[in-house]
Amino acid sequence: MLLINLLKTNFNSILLIEQSSIITILIITVAFFLILLVLGVRKSYKLKAENEKLSKKSNTSSTEDNEKYKDFTEGHLYD
Repeated sequence: MLLINLLKTNFNSILLIEQSSIITILIITVAFFLILLVLGVRKSYKLKAENEKLSKKSNTSSTEDNEKYKDFTEGHLYD
């Protein structure tokens, strides 16, 4: 009986992971995903600002382009 209890104790200690190592792994994982989240949010704000800048630029240039547009397809040989 003593041998069985000893084997169970050794077997259980092999399978179990210490609590401190689980916490360390969880902290590293959470930190990694937080960094990814912060970088994603930062990139989202940068893309939004660039999109607004480009849309303002295209609105001003599109009105100028519409006034200056000349149909160039009349001179083509292709039908």
